Amino acid sequence: MNKTTAFESERAKAAVDTCGLMQMLSCGRETAVRIGTDAGARIQLGRRVLWNVRKIQTYLDEVAQ
Repeated sequence: MNKTTAFESERAKAAVDTCGLMQMLSCGRETAVRIGTDAGARIQLGRRVLWNVRKIQTYLDEVAQ
């Protein structure tokens, strides 16, 4: 039951770090960063990099068509 709750909270996130992006896309770091960059989803906060989940999902939907 805890796994389901944790998975649902992952979907509700507006932004994820690079490791979270890798998990979300089920791919390696290089591919995840390339997809995030192509989607224009990179958010730089000081030295920290986050990725806008909504932009990535929109980009993937467009590429899949």
